[in-house]
Amino acid sequence: MSQNIILTTGTYDLIKDHVRRKKVTIQEEELLLSQLKHATQVLRKDLPEDIVSINRKVTYKDHINNEEKTILLVGPEKAKVSKNKISVLSDEGIAMVGYKEGDIIEWPAKKGNLKLEILKVVEVA
Repeated sequence: MSQNIILTTGTYDLIKDHVRRKKVTIQEEELLLSQLKHATQVLRKDLPEDIVSINRKVTYKDHINNEEKTILLVGPEKAKVSKNKISVLSDEGIAMVGYKEGDIIEWPAKKGNLKLEILKVVEVA
């Protein structure tokens, strides 16, 4: 895993608020607060192309189920699982946001531990 994640200021604030409202497990809260403390905040236009963020199509491998998935990461209000539009605040979204292509993330999600490898990140216009 990368040491420091890179987030847009808007995404940073969204996650911080999510944690403050106690919408995550204790383990996730500790991990997220640590990540946010060390995160690099950038403007959307300065976000590197290979970083997982809102409005980016992400192909990842779930090492626990041995499945590959491609999703579009969106804000919570635009999530539509049936169309593979996954909220940045979902278990997978919150685990991957801020990481880059090639990273493998192990995450203590509510529905069980995740081990995800980010294979490809593409910006969606």
